[in-house]
Amino acid sequence: MKNVFSIKDAIQKIEHFCAYQERCHEEVVQKLRSMKMEWEEIDSIMVHLISDNFLNEERFACSFARGKHRIKHWGKIRIVNELKSKKITQTLINIALKEITPEEYAATFNTLAERHWESIRETNALKKRKKFCDYILRRGFESNLVYDKLKELEC
Repeated sequence: MKNVFSIKDAIQKIEHFCAYQERCHEEVVQKLRSMKMEWEEIDSIMVHLISDNFLNEERFACSFARGKHRIKHWGKIRIVNELKSKKITQTLINIALKEITPEEYAATFNTLAERHWESIRETNALKKRKKFCDYILRRGFESNLVYDKLKELEC
């Protein structure tokens, strides 16, 4: 079976892929597999990318956690689950979560919760409560925070 890409071409293409945006090992391996590369070639390309600092899982995890929290307003639970799905180690996940300060986390949570509570146009109190909780929990915030905020907003 002949490769579509030579190793040199593949390295050039994958360097551009990694330089464009932080990537995790899993994404790069999938990309190389889609380019019909063999496992031995993938291993050598991965070693090259790591040694030339195109690929760094810690940098990826930190960037991912910061971005998803600040831009998409995700909570820690959702961030942890997404990083796990990308096969990031627990140690790196813990380092990444330190990128989000407790003050910033609380501020984001409060802003998101208050904005969403005001936007729900539901007259039935139970349905409104359920919609609020489902939305905030889906964003990955801890249930104790959600229920405490719900009590505060209902007063």
